[in-house]
This record gives sequence, C-alpha cells and structure tokens, in this order.
Amino acid sequence: MILNLHLAPFATVILNRRPTFTGFQTPFIQLRLSPLQFSWERAGIISFSPAPLNTSTTDNFKATSTEDEEDEEAVKTTEPSATPVRIVLVGENSVSPLKSSPWLDVMLHTAKRLKWVDEAYDMLVFSDGLLKSTDKTMENLHQGLRNADILLIVAVTNQESVEWVQANSVNVPSILCFESSPMLRYKLGGSSNFPIKKKTESTKIVQTVSEAWDRHNLDDIRFCLLVVINAYIRPVPILKNLRAKGFSTLNCMVKNCGPQILNCLLDPNCRKALQCLNKCSPVDQVCNYRCIASYESPCLEEFSLCVLQKNNCLELDAKIPEKPSVPPMIKFRGDNLSHETAEDLFVAWLGKLDWSWRVIAGQNPAYDQFPCQYQLFYRGKARGSFWFEPIFQVRTLEGDLVWRRRKYRVRRGKVPATFHFSVLDNGVVSNEFWTIVDVSDDFSWGLFHYHGAARVAGQSYTGAVLVSPDGMYPDETQRQRLFSALDRCDIKEWELSNVDNLSCPNPPLGLPEGSRLHSKIEPEDMKA
Repeated sequence: MILNLHLAPFATVILNRRPTFTGFQTPFIQLRLSPLQFSWERAGIISFSPAPLNTSTTDNFKATSTEDEEDEEAVKTTEPSATPVRIVLVGENSVSPLKSSPWLDVMLHTAKRLKWVDEAYDMLVFSDGLLKSTDKTMENLHQGLRNADILLIVAVTNQESVEWVQANSVNVPSILCFESSPMLRYKLGGSSNFPIKKKTESTKIVQTVSEAWDRHNLDDIRFCLLVVINAYIRPVPILKNLRAKGFSTLNCMVKNCGPQILNCLLDPNCRKALQCLNKCSPVDQVCNYRCIASYESPCLEEFSLCVLQKNNCLELDAKIPEKPSVPPMIKFRGDNLSHETAEDLFVAWLGKLDWSWRVIAGQNPAYDQFPCQYQLFYRGKARGSFWFEPIFQVRTLEGDLVWRRRKYRVRRGKVPATFHFSVLDNGVVSNEFWTIVDVSDDFSWGLFHYHGAARVAGQSYTGAVLVSPDGMYPDETQRQRLFSALDRCDIKEWELSNVDNLSCPNPPLGLPEGSRLHSKIEPEDMKA
C-alpha cells in the first residue's frame, strides 16, 4: 500500500570531511553493515528439525514478474525443509489486548496465517489448562516439546503451569515469554547467557521482538516468531532478500548516486530518516515506514529513487504475496458486476461529498492505521485512466501532526472488482493487487483487500481497509454481511485497528482539473 523504504541493512552513516572519488570536498560515507540477519513472523511453540543457519548471500531468493501475472500468482516462499513443529502454550482463559479476544483464539488464527509464509510450518497451540489431563492431547504436547526448537509462552502465570514448563522445556533451544510469570525466562539459541561476540546480536533480537510484541497486532505476533527462526534455526525465504550485500551495495551507491547521497546527508530531514531507519530491524515494516512518513523530503525521494529504484543497490526483488486468496464480489444490487460499475464502487460518494470514502479501520499495522484517512477515487482526463489518492495524517516521531498524500495509478484486473495499483512513494515504486470484497447496496460501507510489494525495497505485504462515508462503523443490521466479507479475506474482526477520525481539520482534498467521476452509478443512487 503505502511504500516501505528499507534502508537499514546498510545503515550507519558517519560524516567526515575529506577528498572523495570525485576529488571534491564531500562527506566520506562509512556504512557499517548490520550483523543481524533476522526475519519476521511469530506465534507459538515451535518445533523445527534443526537446520544450520546459512548466512551466505549467493542463494538469495530472486524472482521476476510482470504486472499481468499479479492476478494469478505471486512469490512462492516454501523451500525444501523438514517439517517444523511450533507449539504455543497459552494461559487458560487469558485475554489478549486485541479487542479482548482470547489469547487461544489469537494464537490459533496465527497458526493459520503462518501457513501463508510456508505451508510446511505446523504450529500447535495448547492451553495450560490441559497440563493436568492424561489424554492424547497431553501426549501430543510432550512429543512436540521433545522435538521443538522454539517454545512461545503467552500469559502463563499459574504456579503449577510455570513449574511444569520449567521441568519439561530444558531441551528446547529457544523460549519466548510474554505477559507470563517472571520465573519463565527468555532463551535464544540454546542459552540465556550469551557469549560476548553474540551478546549484542542477541540483545538486539530480544529488543526487536519485544518492541514488535508490544504493538499488539497479529502481523507483529507472527513477526516475532520469524525473527527468531531466521536468526537461530534457518533462513526464512521471504527474508533472504533483506540481507546486506556488503561492498557491492556500497560500490553501487558510490558509483551511481554520489550527488544524491551527499544531498541527503546534508539535508536535516533526509539525514534523520537514515538515522531513524538504522535503528529499525530491516524487516520491521511498521518501524521503517514510521521513519519514512515522519521525515519524508525531496532529498529522501531522490536518494531512494537513485539507490533503490533506478540502480537496485541492495539487489532486492520482493514479489506480491499469493496468500490469502480473496474472491472479489461478483454482483451488486443483484446484477453482475462490470468493470465500469466496480470503478464506480470505488468513486462512491465523491461528488456528493468531497471524498469517496473514509477509512474506519485497517488490518495492516504499517499502512492502514494512520489517523484521518480519506480516499479519493476518480477517472482522469485521458481515456481509460483511473486514479486513487489517499490523504492521511501522520504523527511524526518528533510529535508534529502533518498531512500526507499519495497518488496511485489504477488499472483494471482481468476480473471485475480486481485492480492493479502502482505508486511512487518516497522514490520507490510499490505495486499492489486490490480486490473489492464487498460494498453494501446503500454504500454505507465497503471492504477492500490488497496484496502488495515494494520490489526493490524487499518488502511484501497484505492488508485490508473497512470504509464508510463518514468513518463510522456500519450499524448492527450490516454486521453479519460484514463478518462474512472479512471471513473471505481470512481476517477476524478483532484484527482490525480503528482509525482515529475524531479531529481532522482542513484535509488537503481536491481533484485535478478535468477529472471525471461516475460512469454507471450516480450519487443520487446512494443514501446520505
């Protein structure tokens, strides 16, 4: 959706005045490559057949694609491996911060979503209330622990359960504990006392995992687990792209982008963006995009356009995910949906209001949860052209509240209600495949799903937005239909985070001159 520019892999920048490759006085650029090579995703107790962590970059995942293929396929991330078994132990009747949903439900859903990363991943979820049982469930838990490489413990505080875990998890190499008894401790790679050489790396991994967990959303729960898998067990294919390429990256930057690097380092906002990105895990999309949205500037756009988009100095090649497979709506008001009508469902209230839709809630923690999101969909001057402009607020890392605006080109997919979106966001192109999942007959709400990738930034993502004309939830009469639409996206209602629409003064709306709106459906056909 909104771009995630990933600069952190090569990221500590130090300035020194000295003659450089051009012979002019410019900053000497020292780039310290991050020693961390971790991944993203998380959930549960995990059992993996141990495989050595391959740190080579010669087998990095590469793929090519055309936009025409985006409907039918995207990156396949499964690589040959022994079947991993993951186990999550959850406190009985414990409640999560995700709209007070039971932790057991959250982790069971996480287990399903983990399959989107790799079909071979099996995650077993247990309540600690079963520890006293003598049936086959308990036998399965014991068997899983004997083979597990990772155990995730969530909200386990019962003293008997704590003692059981301590007695039965001695041979589990990695243990993650959240919201549980302080008697249960982290363990990574077989030790809680790290060698000096590994201490910094392990500390950073713990920090990355802890910060992600504290954001309390399903994507970040999964992220926590994959960070540990990628660091201590085996590479996660979708993260292979994000390992720094050493001096080839530096050589590419110096050879092709000297002026852009210099301008960025001399520009306060661009320099702050790089420093901010360097503090993020390379695969933490929430952290990365917060830096981008906080410090975006023309110099940052020129820098990333040269380093990433034009020259691909990080040698990345992310692809649009293929899962979940989301079916588009096929009928509207009883009639088969055409391409023209599907576009009108996007245009919606624009003409009657100053916007098409306002976002009520979103699923993706990096891109869908900014305050005061307005959507403008419209037809352009040129025949067949169609555009999408999201306008949203950002609370910057320095505490300022600013408006941001993007402009997407939109093309029809092969099937009505599917679309290809593309945007240049802070110098990097993101391509996305959108699906209109449902729009109510009276236009009181709609649900849009997307799969996307910023190829040269190495980032793939999915998300969904629930919209209405006023940013308010639909009434109870629409609840069953809404839940059915979410189910088709494999999204639970508690995954959505509400957008703050309380104070949205003076949004920078407005359309380009010559814009056209509806084709088949007129504003008069909608209820105010």
